[in-house]
Amino acid sequence: MTPPSEEITQWLVAWSNGDRGALERLMPLVYSELHRIARRYMERENPGHTLQTTALINEAYLRLADQTESRWQNRAHFFGVAARMMRHILVDYARARQGLKQGGGAQHLSFDETAMASPEPSRELLALDDALRALEAVDERKSHVVELRYFGGLSVEECAEVLKVSPVTVMRDWSLAKAWLYRALNQEAGDET
Repeated sequence: MTPPSEEITQWLVAWSNGDRGALERLMPLVYSELHRIARRYMERENPGHTLQTTALINEAYLRLADQTESRWQNRAHFFGVAARMMRHILVDYARARQGLKQGGGAQHLSFDETAMASPEPSRELLALDDALRALEAVDERKSHVVELRYFGGLSVEECAEVLKVSPVTVMRDWSLAKAWLYRALNQEAGDET
């Protein structure tokens, strides 16, 4: 049974107002949705990637728990931020693995290294992250729409609520962002050949 959005928003607001106990009451309510988001990310990883979905959720939880300045608007905003954190966690790991592979020095990672033993960093994830960062530099809102819809699994209406725009604007941004990313990723792939 999915908890009502109002209950989640209530705990998010309490947490934003400094009630650290609200986070403990919130996590059981949002865990299944965080698991779904993490699973979506992990499905896009290389088959040899051994990071467990739970490890990604735990790392995101630790980073979310450190958020002391966040003013949570609502459930959709929270899950959008969580999705972005998960993406950054995976990208940071992939970049660290790529650096080690290319002779860089070892970096401290907060993940359990044995759970993260992947033979290859996700080139696709790194390429997508680079493309999203480039899109963000051009149009931040379109980048956020991709993050919220593609990674966070938010509906058009939920994205509109988080971004404070109309659902029509979200749909337009979604279409334009997909076309922009498609072009950017194909261009990058062409540059590598």
